Amino acid sequence: MSRPLLGCIADDFTGATDLANNLVRAGMRAVQTIGVPGQALDIAADAVVVALKSRTLPPQEAVAQSLGALRWLQAQGVRQVYFKYCSTFDSTERGNIGPVADALLDALHPDGDGFTIACPALPENGRTVFRGHLFAGDALLSESGMQHHPLTPMTDPNLVRVLQRQTRRKVGLVPYDVVARGPDAIRARFAALRAEGVGIAIVDAISNEDLLRLGPALAGLPLVTAGSGVAIGLPQNWRDDGSLRPSGKADRLPQPVGLQAVLSGSCSAATNAQVRHFRAAGRPCFALDPLALASGAQGLDEALAWAQRQLARQDELGPLLIHATAEPDAVRAVQAELGVERAGALVEQAMAALAHGLIARGVRQLVVAGGETSGAVVQALGIAQMAIGPQIDPGVPWTAVRSPLCPQDTLHLALKSGNFGTTDFFDKAFARLLEEAAR
Repeated sequence: MSRPLLGCIADDFTGATDLANNLVRAGMRAVQTIGVPGQALDIAADAVVVALKSRTLPPQEAVAQSLGALRWLQAQGVRQVYFKYCSTFDSTERGNIGPVADALLDALHPDGDGFTIACPALPENGRTVFRGHLFAGDALLSESGMQHHPLTPMTDPNLVRVLQRQTRRKVGLVPYDVVARGPDAIRARFAALRAEGVGIAIVDAISNEDLLRLGPALAGLPLVTAGSGVAIGLPQNWRDDGSLRPSGKADRLPQPVGLQAVLSGSCSAATNAQVRHFRAAGRPCFALDPLALASGAQGLDEALAWAQRQLARQDELGPLLIHATAEPDAVRAVQAELGVERAGALVEQAMAALAHGLIARGVRQLVVAGGETSGAVVQALGIAQMAIGPQIDPGVPWTAVRSPLCPQDTLHLALKSGNFGTTDFFDKAFARLLEEAAR
């Protein structure tokens, strides 16, 4: 069996599927694992994505997990390593993007001469980098709603400044005018920055064409750090050297079965809009109240009993939604009462238990909104590996998985980053799966 070419380390589960989705669309056979596997890869793949739940861990824990993933990927013989983070560069003043990038560079370059890039651009989803500043649509990141993120508020859009606060390496910039001139100009800028002692270079990109120009300049670089967008430019490097061959229809999944549900723990602006749209369409919705859960005034049995009634009428009512999604003021009130960590953990634990209960009640098509929520759900369902299927919206594919909770059935799972997806995403997701099944 051939060895994978690209080994990826993703700092959350939705980000991992986002990355794997782009690699599959670019013609690579991709496998996603949940956590670091305990054994060698036993499936032929051109790329393997190790999904961690490390984005909001203390930096030393995120580093330890990432180095564990690196060691496993090296044992599989990968030629290039890709550290994937969110296109909104989610991190705190302490990390974790800088500390993990430092640790991976140290491990891959024990001589201390390491160099890599940082580029969260994902133009398909409106994430662009210009003059080192990150934009979400037409707004600077700090004015996009991300400044209100409950765990990783982003108040500075200047990525050079943000990353410099997290890394001991000097951070530089590959500006847009260089990127626009193509791979040779980008390589020359890399060489100039390295001569100046720069260890990590922020790279501007405002379109997919920029990412495709960047791709050839990254050939042979041991480590790439980026959002999922940079992945679209890498497969051509291996096609050019003959390592990558066409894989046919890489995103075909088994036929869907069973009932449909959505679990949403994200409080992003995009997910809030999706929840409002779903509710306005008359779909069945149940809102979790973290304060009521904490006090015992609301129980998960109540939510599951409600879900049972809706599932019995799904032909009439359509998919159901259970959510802890709330507007920023409500989130801040909960955090003030419970504390940030306890509030987040409470929602994650609730969503994990609800996923378990929904599967027991016949749900086999499940959409999960929010990176931390998705990680909790995947772990609760005992999922070890995911096959990547058709894209719903940029960055969000359907996947097919096996769970010990329903060992005889395939479970179709869509893990959506909180900031991704159009307003009608939840309905669109199930329609997309039905469309694929009819092909």
